[in-house]
Amino acid sequence: MTRVRVGVQLHPQHTSWAAYADAVRRAEDLGCDTIWNWDHFFPLYGDPQGNHFEGWSLLSAMATITSRAEIGCLVSCNSYRNPALLSNMAKTVDHISGGRLILGVGAGWFERDYREFGYDFGTAPDRLRALREALPVMKQRWELDVPAPVRPIPILIGGGGEKVTLRITAEHAQIWHGFGTPEVLRHKNAVLDTWCSELGRDPSNIERSVTPSKGESLDDYLAVGVTHFIIGLGEPWDFSAVEEALRWRDGR
Repeated sequence: MTRVRVGVQLHPQHTSWAAYADAVRRAEDLGCDTIWNWDHFFPLYGDPQGNHFEGWSLLSAMATITSRAEIGCLVSCNSYRNPALLSNMAKTVDHISGGRLILGVGAGWFERDYREFGYDFGTAPDRLRALREALPVMKQRWELDVPAPVRPIPILIGGGGEKVTLRITAEHAQIWHGFGTPEVLRHKNAVLDTWCSELGRDPSNIERSVTPSKGESLDDYLAVGVTHFIIGLGEPWDFSAVEEALRWRDGR
């Protein structure tokens, strides 16, 4: 039977550390397979000056208050950190978590982060080029750094660009994360499969994940090849959609 996973992305904004930690513990207690935050410096919705916490610092703390679920940023912005540094951070959190880190990474898109923290926003092609150049560096560092990661760290790439992002996914990722309806995911999966064929990669080695669109059936996503469902939540933490997805997973 196909392995199906359910995860939750807990938005690290408009909350406190105590409330966020409680939500992380609840997600693991409910049986979520994966628990994610995001990698931004300011809220993405609501009061733009509201509370917000940095993703990788949170991941270290999340690693210490969980014991089973895999954890990661959905996704890390490649442009915010030197790739060798990011690989070392990932290796460190992998050890803290006992080998439960997934390195989620993308090209970056939230201009306010770049502007207020002094990063060069550039163009989308610039950021995609930087991502393509960074991934081999990260993988090489994992071979050289001491200690090595606890396990080969899975790489998740987020984004749906068909000419570049999905090709980079076919080259480097173990998980691809997308957005949209089941029909959108059907098309994107076919494009990713084509890139895998051109690059000599077995497409079955890339897990397909999605943040489900509201009102869409998980069965419909499953029918087009998606097997990992990551539901986004902000405070106040209403886990009802997550609980429903977990019941669906366990009832298959």
